[in-house]
Amino acid sequence: MALVPFPSQNRNDEENLPAKPGGFSPFGDDDEPAGEGRMTFLEHLDELRKRITHAVGGLLVGFIIAFAFINQIFDFVYQRLVSTVPGGKLIYTEAPEMFMLWIKIAALTGVLIASPYIMLQVWLFIAPGLYAKEKKLAIPFVLSSSLLFVGGAAFSHYYVFPAAWNFFAGFSNSYVEFLPRVGPIFGMYVKLMLGIGLTFQLPVLMFVLARLGMVTAGFLLRNFKYAVLLIFIFAAVITPDGNPVTQVMVGGPMVVLYLFGIAAAWLFGKSNKSDLDEN
Repeated sequence: MALVPFPSQNRNDEENLPAKPGGFSPFGDDDEPAGEGRMTFLEHLDELRKRITHAVGGLLVGFIIAFAFINQIFDFVYQRLVSTVPGGKLIYTEAPEMFMLWIKIAALTGVLIASPYIMLQVWLFIAPGLYAKEKKLAIPFVLSSSLLFVGGAAFSHYYVFPAAWNFFAGFSNSYVEFLPRVGPIFGMYVKLMLGIGLTFQLPVLMFVLARLGMVTAGFLLRNFKYAVLLIFIFAAVITPDGNPVTQVMVGGPMVVLYLFGIAAAWLFGKSNKSDLDEN
């Protein structure tokens, strides 16, 4: 007489198996046949190539959309760049400099427009390594990471860049006239915006690492003082001036985001709450 396993036991096992490498849904459908294989190294490389290609395509679409409204976007950015410049004008000394500025502004805006699609490609790359039930977190991941990136960019535009810009512009006097070039100023603007936008992804990164079992809430809490040190070192690197106020403006929100990341790891990580309670 043949022995047949109990259906309920098989169903529970399937829910806890990683998703198969090909033909999977990133949103964790209940009828998905999970656990039929693992991706090889070459399959990972091919998947990475595919996701990078799609992300670049999304950036191109975002760039085209932004360039269609380049005059309005340029006015919005330019008003922030010249907010503390005497006379309200910047200079350029090379013929193609202003044209390249338009291209760079459209490219930066394209990154913001395409950020949800780019985050979706990141999710699609890591989704094959997740369990079937974990793939249902796709929409929260894409929404939260996109909102945090755009929020970080807005925080840089309205608060961090003006603080750094005021610091540099404050050295002009009756002997020296401040005539900044548009290229270097916009370069500082982009560096701050992208840097802070990426640092605002800290809770999402901690959440993903916790779901993959690479970190726990207890581990993150035990190393909080080291994390604060690294955060302010990073803030000193991405801020262009030596003004401690600007560094605190960057590092302070990152510390708060780190605490949110600990909470996310505690609520959604693989370890249970006792790991945190022990500390």
